[in-house]
Amino acid sequence: MCGITGAVDLRFRTSEIELNAIVRRMADTLIHRGPDDGGTWADANVGVALGHRRLSILDLSPEGHQPMRSASGRFVIVFNGEIYNYKIIRAELEKEHASVTWRGHSDTEVILAAVQHWGLVVAVAKFVGMFAFALWDRELRVLYLVRDRLGEKPLYYGWVNGVFLFGSELKALRAHPRWQGEIDRNAIALFLRHNYIPAPYSIYQDVYKLKPGAILSLCLDESQSGSKNEPQPVSYWSAKEVAERGVLESFSEMELVERLDHLLREAVAGQMVADVPLGAFLSGGVDSSTIVALMQVQSTRPVKTFSIGFREAGYDEAVYAKAVARHLGTEHTELYVSPDEAMAVIPRLPTLYDEPFSDSSQIPTFLVSQLARRHVTVSLSGDGGDELFGGYNRYFWGRRIWRNIGWMPCWLRSAVARGLESVSPHSWDRLFNMAGPFLPNGIKQGAPGDKLHKLAEILAVDGPETMYQKLVSHWNVPTRLVLDSMEPPTCLTDRSQWARLPDFTQRMMFLDMISYLPDDILAKVDRASMGASLESRIPLLDHRIVEFAWQVPLSMKLRHNGGKWLLRQVLYKYVPRELIDRPKMGFGVPIDKWLRGPMRDWAEALLDERRLHDEGFFDPKQIREKWTEHLSGERNWQYYLWDVLMFQAWLTAHQKN
Repeated sequence: MCGITGAVDLRFRTSEIELNAIVRRMADTLIHRGPDDGGTWADANVGVALGHRRLSILDLSPEGHQPMRSASGRFVIVFNGEIYNYKIIRAELEKEHASVTWRGHSDTEVILAAVQHWGLVVAVAKFVGMFAFALWDRELRVLYLVRDRLGEKPLYYGWVNGVFLFGSELKALRAHPRWQGEIDRNAIALFLRHNYIPAPYSIYQDVYKLKPGAILSLCLDESQSGSKNEPQPVSYWSAKEVAERGVLESFSEMELVERLDHLLREAVAGQMVADVPLGAFLSGGVDSSTIVALMQVQSTRPVKTFSIGFREAGYDEAVYAKAVARHLGTEHTELYVSPDEAMAVIPRLPTLYDEPFSDSSQIPTFLVSQLARRHVTVSLSGDGGDELFGGYNRYFWGRRIWRNIGWMPCWLRSAVARGLESVSPHSWDRLFNMAGPFLPNGIKQGAPGDKLHKLAEILAVDGPETMYQKLVSHWNVPTRLVLDSMEPPTCLTDRSQWARLPDFTQRMMFLDMISYLPDDILAKVDRASMGASLESRIPLLDHRIVEFAWQVPLSMKLRHNGGKWLLRQVLYKYVPRELIDRPKMGFGVPIDKWLRGPMRDWAEALLDERRLHDEGFFDPKQIREKWTEHLSGERNWQYYLWDVLMFQAWLTAHQKN
C-alpha cells in the first residue's frame, strides 16, 4: 500500500531539479500511506513529474522502489495497491515471452511487463486486486490514470491553474505551489445529502475523483499549445453490465454454496500473501467472521484478529467478536475505548479524510486500524458483504414499506404524510406514552414521534427509487441549506447509469454498489487504515466474487426475513449459527448522546449562529433549529448535525492551512 502523486506542467519552464523538489513535497504529504520509502521521477522536456511513498508489503528490497521504469525504459509507474495474482501473470509472461527478465519480485514490476507485452487494457483486465496507478508512456507521451474495479484505492485529478495534478489524497494536490482550490458549493449540497461527496466530484471545483473501473488518458501531444486538455475517463469494467448478465438458475443451492466457498477460499488465500505480519478485523458479524474463518482454516498458525468495544449499550460488538475468535482459535486482541479516547480522534478527522466526510463509524474504524497496526502491517476486512449479498436493513424496510404503501394513490399518501407531520414529534411521544399500557409490544417504539415524522417523509414519494433515495439521504433538500448551490447529477439521479433489473431490492443493491460502497465504505476504510499506516485488504471485493454474487438469485440472498442467506451457509460450515444469528448492529458510536453531553461545547462553537453567517455557506436558521431540538431531546438529528459539524471542522482545518 502506498501513496502516489504527480503533476504535468505544460509551460516547460521548470527544471528537472525543481520538478523533483515539487513532486517530493507533494509525495511527502502522503508519508502516512508510505512511511518506509519515497521516490520521485521527472522529465523537464515534457513537464511530467511522478512521486511515490511506499509502505513495503511485497519485495521489501530496493528492487521494489518506485517510481519504477519498465525493462525497456518506455514506461514509468507509480502504483498504490496490490495485484494478488501477480505470480500467475508473471508465469504467463515468462511462458509467452521467454526473453522477459526480472530485477526483483514485486507486483509493480509485473504490471510494467504486462503493459509492455499486452498493452494497458488487456493487462488491466488480467489484474485481480486493488489498485490506483499512474503510468507514463514516454514513447506516445501519454499519462494514464487507472483505478480498480470497485474503487478500493482512491485517485483524485484535475487541472489547477494550468497544471494537471493527481494524487491518492487531496493534500498532495494542495502541496503544489500553483494550487488554488475553490470550494464547490454544489459538492457541499451533495455531501449534506449523502454524508460523503460522490464521485466524480470533490470538495474543490475542477478537481475530480476517478471513478472505479476507469482509465483516464492525458495525451500531451494534444496539449502542446498549452491549453487545457480535458481527458474523459473510459470504463474497462462495468458494474452495470455485470449486474445485468442474469442469474444462474440451473445450479442447486448446495452447488452455489460450494462455489462461493471455493471462490472465497481462493480470494482469501491470495490476499494472505505478504512479506510482513498480517491479521484481520473481526466484529463478530457475518462478513468479518467468514473472512477470518477462511483465513484460519488455511493458516498453520493462529490468525491475529482485532476488535474495538464500547461500554455504551447497543454499540458493543466486541463480546461477539471474542466468542467467534475463541471458537476459531485466533490470537485475538480487543480494546475497549472510552468516550474520551474516541472523541480524541475527532480533531484528526479533517486531515485524515481531506474533504468533508461524516460517516461516524470513521471513528471506530480508525481506532481498530490503530490497534491492528501495533501488531501487523496488513489487515483483512469483511466489507462488501452487505451490498453483494443483501445485508442492509433498508433492503427489507424498502420492500416492506413499498409493499404496504405502493398500492395507495400518491395524493392519499401525501395526505397521510401531512396528517402525521401536523402533530409534533413531542406530542406523538406523549400520545404513545399515554397509550403505552394498551399497545401491543410489536408497535411500541423508542422516540415514536421522530420515527413517524421520518415515515411521513417517505410516504409522499412517487415511486420506489425515490423512496430509496429518501432512505439513503440525510438532508432531503440540501440546496435550501447551502447558499447559492444546486445538486449536480450523480449515479443515483442519472437513470442512464442504472442497471436494468426486475426487482426493486436488486436495484437498491446495485445503486449501493456503485455509490455508497466506493464513496462511503471504501473511502472510510482506506483513509482510516492508511492514517495508521496499515494496509487493509477486502477479499469479498475480488471482482470474481462480485460477478458471481450478481449471478446468484435474489431468493438465495434474502430469505426468512433475513439477509446474506448464501454467505451464511458458507460461514455455518466453520462457525456455529448461534454465535452469528442476531440482529444486525452498525459499527458506530453514540454521537446523539455525545452531542448532548461531552461534545456539546465543541459543537456549539462550530454551530455558532454568527460564525455560520460570517462564513456564508449555510442558512444558520435551519441548523440552529435542529440543534435546539436535538439538545432538548425532542428529535434525534445526530446525522444531520454530524454532517454540518464535519464540514465545519474540515473548513476550520482548511482555513488554517
